[in-house]
Amino acid sequence: SGGGGNGGGPWGQRPRGPQRPPDDNEPPDIEEMIRQTQDKFKNIFGGSGGKGKKGNNGGSQIQMPGFVGIPGIIVILALAYAYISAYQVNPDEVGVETRFGVPKEDISPAGLHFAFWPIEKAEKVKIVERETRIGAVNNNSASRQALMLSGDQNIVEVQFTLLYSVANAKDFLFNVKDPEQIVREVGESAMREVVGRSPAQDVFRDNRAGIAEEVRQIIQTTLDSYGAGISIRALNIEDVAPPPKVADAFDEVQRAEQDEDKFQEEANLYRNEALGQARGEAAQIEEDAAAYKNRVVEEAIGEAQRFLSVYEQYAKAPEVTRKRLFLETMEGVLKDSNKVIMENGGPGGTGVVPYLPLPEINKRRGDNQ
Repeated sequence: SGGGGNGGGPWGQRPRGPQRPPDDNEPPDIEEMIRQTQDKFKNIFGGSGGKGKKGNNGGSQIQMPGFVGIPGIIVILALAYAYISAYQVNPDEVGVETRFGVPKEDISPAGLHFAFWPIEKAEKVKIVERETRIGAVNNNSASRQALMLSGDQNIVEVQFTLLYSVANAKDFLFNVKDPEQIVREVGESAMREVVGRSPAQDVFRDNRAGIAEEVRQIIQTTLDSYGAGISIRALNIEDVAPPPKVADAFDEVQRAEQDEDKFQEEANLYRNEALGQARGEAAQIEEDAAAYKNRVVEEAIGEAQRFLSVYEQYAKAPEVTRKRLFLETMEGVLKDSNKVIMENGGPGGTGVVPYLPLPEINKRRGDNQ
């Protein structure tokens, strides 16, 4: 009697169409579970339960085994309720249970848990590190999020990445509607604030790390004031560039600044070299002056001592000392001059007295050698 009319199956059931894949958030179909349980009983025990009575529509009505009555249905319903109320938390997740829509204080760690449906429900959230990029380039052009005005009235394109994780699962689930969008908007706003009061040169290279840290702190403070339950792990400024339309002008400015730095370095080098040379010459002049001073002083002291010694001799023998001074003076005056000796005398004098210039002869002999 299994192959009844109207397309009945071998157990008196109509063929069922394709089923949808199970949905984690949709409770299972109670009738479907009862039907599957009945099929299992029939396959195990057989008996009269395997035969059916045809109904008015030509189908067959299922006869349940005798021992499957109200207690069996209660057991099945209890199993179905347990299936609905149980939920699994993965190792990279935490669960937050709500009772009448109000979240509980306790957080469900990884493992199997039970919530009394429909009074209680469970929400799960992943606690892994998340990443969001702001100002990413699309089709060789930066998005509007990347265009920012610096403190010196220059337009720059800033592309950066935020790494964050869930610090408080309950706040993350129930205090903000779209956490990822909140992070993007707060990150963009904080970056615009810091870039807006910083010169473009600091954003390009001079203070990029300091700007990134300041922006991270502003984002974290803002999210904490929202009670978002989010912890900002890091902020990385990936690229800072001028807009394409003014890139050539910015490159020219960069080259000019590099030339300025080069000229300053050359000027500093020349200044240091000239200053060192001037200091060396000044030190040499000071040493020469000190040496000249010492020499003049020593000569003066020596002349004074000589004068005193001569005076002492003069005081003892004035006439002899006077003649000696005259002769020494005349010797110093006449020794390097051309001399002609004239004889003063009476009528027999010849006038010019010949003499042999021995110093001149010696000088000429030395030149010839």
